[in-house]
Amino acid sequence: MSVADEFAPLLAGIDRLETCDEFRARLAESRRTGRPLRVKLGIDATGPDIHLGFAVPLRKLRQFQDAGHIAVLIVGDFTARIGDPSGRSKTRPQLTDEEIRANLARYREQAFRILDPDRCEIRYNSEWSDPLRGADVITIAARYTVARILEREDFRRRLDDNAPVHVHELLYPLFQGYDSVAVKADVELGGSDQYWNLLVGRELQREYGQPPQVVMTLPLLVGLDGKLKMSKSYGNYVAITDPPDQMFGKLMSVPDDLMPDYFTLAAGAAPAELEKVKERLAAGENPRALKAELARRVVTMYHSAPDAEQAEAQFDRVFRDRGLPDDIPERRLPAAGTNIIELIAAAGLLPSKSEARRKLAEGAVQLDGERVTDPALIVTPAAEPRILKVGKRRFLRLIG
Repeated sequence: MSVADEFAPLLAGIDRLETCDEFRARLAESRRTGRPLRVKLGIDATGPDIHLGFAVPLRKLRQFQDAGHIAVLIVGDFTARIGDPSGRSKTRPQLTDEEIRANLARYREQAFRILDPDRCEIRYNSEWSDPLRGADVITIAARYTVARILEREDFRRRLDDNAPVHVHELLYPLFQGYDSVAVKADVELGGSDQYWNLLVGRELQREYGQPPQVVMTLPLLVGLDGKLKMSKSYGNYVAITDPPDQMFGKLMSVPDDLMPDYFTLAAGAAPAELEKVKERLAAGENPRALKAELARRVVTMYHSAPDAEQAEAQFDRVFRDRGLPDDIPERRLPAAGTNIIELIAAAGLLPSKSEARRKLAEGAVQLDGERVTDPALIVTPAAEPRILKVGKRRFLRLIG
């Protein structure tokens, strides 16, 4: 493969490149010397699952691997203690070491659903950031200016709104940039909201006498709420580890106007395929058929074609034919009954009691087909099994 043949596919789907000439030169140098490029991607530890939004740069990273380069996956166990301020309207909660370790436990297995483990380095940025002394931090901080950091739109907006910007948040881009120095990155990938963070890496590499990394950003996938980027923090995500039926059902709820983005970013549709999707939507085709195609495609990517077929059949049975899933989990009720809020949370139908209260208030909870809104309701056993439904996709069979 020539440099020209390699160049165009690696640029497909990106939205910013800093810079095009540098990237072409890096590829040419790699060809000449036989040294693969070191392509860096950072992954935070704010939740236990990789979602479809983060899979976008992961799949681009896999393209680099397939072209013969090395993926350097940086697990931000150190920077997670700060919290990435990118795109945030308020300060992120800081995670404890215990929370970070729990979230990291599943990351390796999930990342290798997309990446080739034989061409991948997984590094933890605590490896080089934990040993830093106060004097070392001062040295790093002295190589970048506050003015440059405050150019970021998210910080400017918060200052304009009189919202606090804490000093530790200003350190986040410095430590993330220092990761590039530590691993000698040739290219760094990230979502479009990471652009400023990635530029810091370029500047710090120059300051430390390294060639500045090429910065390549990709579009953000909007979450299922249709408003905010897909994020574990916002709870609007589809995890790549979601069971096939849950993944299928979630994708069937994608807002109609986001279908082209999901076909491109989540399902990897080629430009010609995307044009056909847009033409079908413009012609007035029912979006449901397109959503089913999308869901089948994504479930097949992360599970299998038979799993996608079975998930679609179950979705149709539950939501079109108004039936029930074949495999509903069961829970035994005590004779005295259980409070509806505690039952939903304890059964794992929702992640917390506060979320259960919110769903009740929204009218999204049904017991035996009847809507439930009273948070004080005691659910008692009956002669026949009872069916608890939360939202559109979660069911629980209650037995005495």
